[in-house]
Amino acid sequence: MRAILHVDMDAFYASVEQNDRPELRGKPLIVGGDSRRGVAAAASYEARQYGVRSAMPTREALQRCPHLIIVPPRMERYRQVSEIVFGVFREYTPLVEGLSLDEAFLDVTASQALFGTAPVIAQRIKAQIRERTGLTASVGIAHNKLLAKIASDLDKPNGLHHIQLTQVTQTLDPLPVSRLPGVGPKTWARLDSAGIRTFGDLRLAPDCVLSPLFGRHASRMRDRASGLDERPVQPEVIEQHISVEETYDTDLTAPEQLRTELARLSDRVGARLRGKSFEGGTVSIKVRRGDFSTYTRSRSFEPPTADTGAILSIAQILLERWHAEYPGSSVRLLGVGIGALVPATQLDLFAPAASTPPVGLMLPDPSRAAARLDPTLDEIRARFGESAVRRASNLDRAAKNDGFSDLRRR
Repeated sequence: MRAILHVDMDAFYASVEQNDRPELRGKPLIVGGDSRRGVAAAASYEARQYGVRSAMPTREALQRCPHLIIVPPRMERYRQVSEIVFGVFREYTPLVEGLSLDEAFLDVTASQALFGTAPVIAQRIKAQIRERTGLTASVGIAHNKLLAKIASDLDKPNGLHHIQLTQVTQTLDPLPVSRLPGVGPKTWARLDSAGIRTFGDLRLAPDCVLSPLFGRHASRMRDRASGLDERPVQPEVIEQHISVEETYDTDLTAPEQLRTELARLSDRVGARLRGKSFEGGTVSIKVRRGDFSTYTRSRSFEPPTADTGAILSIAQILLERWHAEYPGSSVRLLGVGIGALVPATQLDLFAPAASTPPVGLMLPDPSRAAARLDPTLDEIRARFGESAVRRASNLDRAAKNDGFSDLRRR
């Protein structure tokens, strides 16, 4: 029988902030934006006592907890801690399937001969995470991924819960169906209206009830409520798409604003792409207008690239064409993404520059100097932080003029 762990760090972003800053310990806080359009990326357990949750608008969170502390996110710091946590995982098994920076499945079936039973391994992992990071994790143990994920949520924070084969029905049946992974508010509302409120209700519901709700997926939903799951832990799930987006406090209207933001987002996408050693063959943009209408545009090309200038050039073409369709539109949200990912090829910086750009596009000249620029910026930011250096194309006109004014005054 398989032995699967689901390890979930407790209130990860918020816990990192409290661990790094002792003055925040024991206080309600969220990590996120403090603007009227901000959203909580994470909430401390102290904040959760007031009903504050991740993904909640900041405005609502402050209504629930007026003395809430809002901390801006530090993604680079969270990635550093995540690397330590995942390093602990890999000391026990190579079968680690990361779901996010703070969550993973581990298949420790073969590891038990060396390290002990699954509960023993789980305890050791929790202790080493605490020792190396100062943070706590909750672990679920079961014979499949679905049950392990449910188990990890049954005893939070700093919990450990083992659903054994003989306990599946008695453990699951009383649980609210909202605990079933993948059941969001809309699905929950439909189930509730049909009188299905627990796992047991869903497991025992007849086809005549489930078919109108889930169509051809009815039997699959019943299986999930029964705790059935044959999915293996997949340690090398290749990412299919990398994207970044930003919602703005004030809608963007000026073309120069849009160009500046597009350059900044393209820079971030390129850095993430190179950090994961990928190249991409499809660039996409996402635009949400002030009236919440949302549009996406994409373009594929050959050969794949990880060059920021190339990503920006294609994104600019897509944005200009969108803007021609909707002239004068105000932009609430802007995003840039790259897909059709493949492992990056190793570049020889001393070889002659390639002369063939992706099909149908006029991209920046991939000279040796240009080829060195992206990795150099990546290295500077890795050592000194994301804000250590910025491209000139990422600065708006006012910022550029201020810089020149400073030079003139000197």
